[in-house]
Amino acid sequence: MQEGAPPTHPGLTTPPPLPMRTERPLLIAVSAPSGTGKTTLCNRLVAERSEMDYSISCTTRAPRGEEQDGVDYYFLSDREFKKRVRRGEFLEHAKVHGNRYGTLVDTIQFAMEEGRHIILDIDVQGVSQIRNALAQMEERSLIRRGFLDIFIEPPSLEVLEQRLRTRGTDSEKVIQQRLKNATGEIQEAPKYAHRIMNEQIDQAYISLCGIIDACV
Repeated sequence: MQEGAPPTHPGLTTPPPLPMRTERPLLIAVSAPSGTGKTTLCNRLVAERSEMDYSISCTTRAPRGEEQDGVDYYFLSDREFKKRVRRGEFLEHAKVHGNRYGTLVDTIQFAMEEGRHIILDIDVQGVSQIRNALAQMEERSLIRRGFLDIFIEPPSLEVLEQRLRTRGTDSEKVIQQRLKNATGEIQEAPKYAHRIMNEQIDQAYISLCGIIDACV
């Protein structure tokens, strides 16, 4: 690093020059069945709140299109990924469609030490892993104290199916698989500290902001 150059933040998108410090930095894990609006809500949080940022995952898959290392993902070899797993460096990790994905503990720690909120757009299995990892941390750990899990749910499976069909991006086979997965995911909702029913996206966003603001 050149003298006077700004510090880098492994696993995070580029931070603002002077990130806003918060009284209690949060690790916000948001889960939901596909088609429920989770990503839309998370993107809006990051866009409208300067103290919010996404964590960037590590992956063993190859970059796609114009994806950049350290911007979209941290691209690791399978060997390096497994080495980091053995060292216990991941807060959570999983193998999806033959490729490995994971979130580094240091990625979260660095950002929270600067007083920034980190958002994880993550499935229920990933949140379960995080809860297990937190149980092994000291109670005063910044990550453990700042963990906040929120589940976004549709009004009903019928409404979810209608939304999946309306967006027109999935085949019938994929829609049926997403609905099947949704049934199991919704069964995990009671394990979350907070639940939001997304009947209308703007109202769901207000509820999401209210939960976060109450926890800071």
